[in-house]
Amino acid sequence: MRGPIVLGGSSHPKLVQEICDRLGIEPGKSRLSKFSNNETSVELYESVREQDVYIVQSGCGHVNDNFFELCIMIQACKTASARKVTAVIPFFPYSRQPDAPFKRSGGSNANNRGITGSAIQQHHQQKQQQNNNTNDGYKQWVVRSGTLIAELLTCAGADHIITMDLHDPQFQGFFDCPVDNLSSLPSMGKYIYRNIPNYGEAVIVSPDAGGAKRATSIAEKLHMDFALIHKERRRPDKPQKHDLMLVGDVRDKVCILIDDIADTSFTITKAAKLLHENGATKIYALITHAVLSGDAVERIQQSYLDHVIVSDSVPQDQHIQKCNKFLILPVAPLFAEAIRRIHFGESVSTLFDPKYELC
Repeated sequence: MRGPIVLGGSSHPKLVQEICDRLGIEPGKSRLSKFSNNETSVELYESVREQDVYIVQSGCGHVNDNFFELCIMIQACKTASARKVTAVIPFFPYSRQPDAPFKRSGGSNANNRGITGSAIQQHHQQKQQQNNNTNDGYKQWVVRSGTLIAELLTCAGADHIITMDLHDPQFQGFFDCPVDNLSSLPSMGKYIYRNIPNYGEAVIVSPDAGGAKRATSIAEKLHMDFALIHKERRRPDKPQKHDLMLVGDVRDKVCILIDDIADTSFTITKAAKLLHENGATKIYALITHAVLSGDAVERIQQSYLDHVIVSDSVPQDQHIQKCNKFLILPVAPLFAEAIRRIHFGESVSTLFDPKYELC
């Protein structure tokens, strides 16, 4: 059986090379460019006829351009008679859409993720003005694009999807093809076990209620205490105003914040401040997808966080240069092993076992 062909998009070339090095192959030859009007151009420089092709493209940087580039690369391989095309998307784009378009209160379920700096205040002012000018009873709502993204990938010709730590695991249900949602929790657990002294005395903390299940999973496996930070809204007339409430005891203890995505880093840095105010002696943060847009890196540098451990599902080279608190957990071994197992028809369930060691 012939080996896989791994093609890389323009979002994360370093990760593509690392995956190929682990597999002992060279990246597939292609040319990705833009026309003068910014349309995407894709050229394949080697035959993929009757081959299994894996296209690596993360949902970072210029997200829309990179996603459409991925769709064009998938369609190009299917047109060139590839036997099977698998999209390898370490950080899946558009996966942070809300589960429901409205809150329980009837208001819009829009949030501030991705809005940075002074744009947040401007965003709130615009929403308040719109609400004041709207008296016809119409409720604003948030478009959920998950189904569209899934259909675009499958329509382009994707036969299989490999990703990691979807913000909402139910997102897999939008697809008509198999989806392997790999987990970073085993590697996070190993880091805690091997690198944090007296980890059994530390406390796993979820920075919000939405990540409680993720954090408790690690806490249970390592037999550690768990704490939760809850957003308590006390002003019905000002829904954007809320107080952070810590549920659990962290005084004189090391705290380990667990989160899947850090974009503006508001949530993680505010959580660190609250833990510091409640007597935490040292604060770690373990984050799967560190997008860190806008001034997020500077905010982390000035925060109470002592160490920030992130995966390289999105490029981190610039972030490391700006802040000395970062440490990288590589994802190339995980994705390379997943590609190898899927290509040769082996089970990938072993990759979810914390005791399994990637060679």
